[in-house]
Amino acid sequence: MNPSASPKPIDDLGAWLAGFTQPTVLVELAALLICIGVAWGFSYVLRNALRMQDDKTSVLFGRRLIDGVMFPLVLLTLGYIARAIVTKFLPLAAFKVAIPVLVSLVVIRVGVKVLQAAFTTAPWVRALERTISWVAWLAMVLWVSGLLPVVLAELEDITWKIGSTTLSLRTLLEGVITAGAVMILALWVSSAIETRLLRKATGGDLSMRKAVSNATRALLLFVGLIVALSAVGIDLTALSVFSGAIGVGIGFGLQKLASNYVSGFVILAERRLRIGDNVKVDTFEGRILDINTRYSVIRSAAGRESIVPNELMVINRVENLSSALTRVWQTTVVTVAYGSDVEQVSQWLLQAVGEQEAALKDPEPQASLSAFGANGLEFTVGYWINSGDAAVQLRLLSQINRRVLQLLQENGVEMPYPQRVLHIKEMPTPAMPPDSVGHEAG
Repeated sequence: MNPSASPKPIDDLGAWLAGFTQPTVLVELAALLICIGVAWGFSYVLRNALRMQDDKTSVLFGRRLIDGVMFPLVLLTLGYIARAIVTKFLPLAAFKVAIPVLVSLVVIRVGVKVLQAAFTTAPWVRALERTISWVAWLAMVLWVSGLLPVVLAELEDITWKIGSTTLSLRTLLEGVITAGAVMILALWVSSAIETRLLRKATGGDLSMRKAVSNATRALLLFVGLIVALSAVGIDLTALSVFSGAIGVGIGFGLQKLASNYVSGFVILAERRLRIGDNVKVDTFEGRILDINTRYSVIRSAAGRESIVPNELMVINRVENLSSALTRVWQTTVVTVAYGSDVEQVSQWLLQAVGEQEAALKDPEPQASLSAFGANGLEFTVGYWINSGDAAVQLRLLSQINRRVLQLLQENGVEMPYPQRVLHIKEMPTPAMPPDSVGHEAG
């Protein structure tokens, strides 16, 4: 924040308060109200023109119109224009506070909304948002009161020497603020690119766009960091000492982390595993919800989620249950009593399958007498389904089984219980020895 570009500070608090008792302050308040109305109307029209009413994650507009960045940014621009016009005719009172407040509001809105869009579930985002708000409001108070140049001068006097470079506390704070602003701008641009790329994308196209989005975000953050360091005045050649240490750290302590990041880009680039595929990794089976740079999220049919490092998806055996052709062959087995009409039972099985729209008619379903079971005749009916979704397959199988049971019951076909036949043989009575017979008689 450049103090030379700020409005004139309030040197005489009493004179400034007295300015609010003058009739001219009504003109300033009226100008501010007009600016608020025009800013709200412009943001409303622009939001409808861009069809952003349903985009709750938008940085410019947010969940509500006043939550986004567009409204305070337009209001700040109109406020500067109105202040320039009013100051030619009247002494300023309200604008001396309104402009710094609007600047702080824009800074807070940009920081908060960008962090929410870039890191939706990170637990530390809330603490960082509060830090940005406190810093922005503190800077506003120092700006309005005229203490900002004094504080900056005091910070300039606090210095220390690192090698041949002399740093001051002011330089350090300005570097942190500059780096934060550049990082937020890079995150904003990358979030906008990600939203644009991932909109209405599915399957392999979604995975490829996710890879481009992650690469773009990493590149923008790296460029932003270099620009921020250069703006502070840090010699980038001095960082060459740390490059060797970073390489050693990746080679030893961070090799797993680096391997997971590289594996994530490999998975997204090859597109053999795509977001939405049903896969089986080790003993866990489920649908891929997301493929990040370090890990993938897989949700099972029971609702459990598994965080799988990308390295395991590359070096281990992974079964992709969703083929490029989503056609899946499904079967069900039915047992009826011996003596049932084989041809008629086969027709009823085909009828139960044919009544289901999800079962494909081409190729035709097949019903056959597959085995002579211990309890009855075993029939197998098979059909194709054009879906790799396990939930859809399970639902269709249940519908067909219920319809088969209904048809068999209506036509009096017996579905036997498990049966076992036990044969008991009579054992002959053993003959007694002659001596034992005489002994018993005596």
